[in-house]
Amino acid sequence: MNLRTLKVKFAGLLPALNERSRRLVAAAEAQALGHGSIVLVAQASRLSCSTISRGLKELRGPAATLDPSRIRRPGGGRKKLLEKDPRLLADLEALVEPGTRGDPESPLRWTSKSLRTLARQLHGMGHAVSYPVVGALLREAGYSLQANQKTREGTHHPDRNAQFEYITRRVRQQQRTGQPVISVDTKKKELVGAFKNPGREWRPRGRPRRVRVHDFLLPGKGKAIPYGVYDLTRNMGWVSVGIDHDTAAFAVNSVRRWWRTMGRSAHRQAKCLLSTADAGGSPGTRSRLWKWELQKRADQTRLSMAVCHFPPGTSNWNKLEHRLFSFISQPWRGRPLVSLAGIVSLIAATRTSGGLQVRCELDPGRYPEGQTITDEQLATLHLERATFHGDWNSTIHPRHHRRKQSVIS
Repeated sequence: MNLRTLKVKFAGLLPALNERSRRLVAAAEAQALGHGSIVLVAQASRLSCSTISRGLKELRGPAATLDPSRIRRPGGGRKKLLEKDPRLLADLEALVEPGTRGDPESPLRWTSKSLRTLARQLHGMGHAVSYPVVGALLREAGYSLQANQKTREGTHHPDRNAQFEYITRRVRQQQRTGQPVISVDTKKKELVGAFKNPGREWRPRGRPRRVRVHDFLLPGKGKAIPYGVYDLTRNMGWVSVGIDHDTAAFAVNSVRRWWRTMGRSAHRQAKCLLSTADAGGSPGTRSRLWKWELQKRADQTRLSMAVCHFPPGTSNWNKLEHRLFSFISQPWRGRPLVSLAGIVSLIAATRTSGGLQVRCELDPGRYPEGQTITDEQLATLHLERATFHGDWNSTIHPRHHRRKQSVIS
């Protein structure tokens, strides 16, 4: 029988057999072919010559040499690595544990060290182990590779939940009485030019957009600073794209432009404008310039300017982040922002199935940093602080309107 015939025979037969049966079948074939056939059978069956020789000894030996119900003799087969090296798992845990992050009580732990690095360190400790085996051991121990997850918000303020409840009451009160409520914040600054943006877009095969390797500010291009104003009641957004600095003056001017372009016509009976904002940044709780600029706008519009700040470390709860900013960046996924006009057009084209509409304009104004408000100027503000956390909740009234000396509840 030639080699080709044997290969066809074994290819159809051996996959259906267990380890012992394959060994005995190959040995029986070698025995039938006669002397010198072990090598030929080994090539055809892809079993080793030693395996076939062991099968011949079993065929020539007593019938009781191996229990037919067993595949291997008692104690046969390769020993598990942890049986031969009991200290391996403990040493691996000791290497991983200093780099483990997350809740130690979690059933799924994860490590930042690569498998090859761990294998090299284990070799240095006298363990003969490959990196695939290290991966298998980690998976059995409950580890897996995972990305970072944003869950930590810093130290919780004791009045954190109470402030959220207060904001909810104020917003609902404003909406019941037909008064405007907006959410304000600055989006991430964007470099203008042929820079890479995360995401992908449909392009002809093999023709991706070519962008710059390094993200360095280009002279004459600068950066875009989108500042958003979101009308919580009407599901409409305004974005001012600034080109200078993200200051309180820029923030309040964005609110002014929203009111002049969109807000005034929609809220003709407005007497008080409520803004929800982060505790830090340009509209922060400690920003004197923010209060000074709001006073100027209150005097111009004859509107009372109420502000409720989110507690420190909770900026992700700002509705503007989820209802406006998460959508305006989708049109430029995988697309470089080569011009300010292009950025404005992409933002203005934002639409959602939920009815969100966005208007966007370029703000070419200059807003120098370092502007200070003196104590004397601050004393002229018609600022009314709420009884609950007046540092977070306050209202600025127009100075030319006399107001009752009541305190915000």
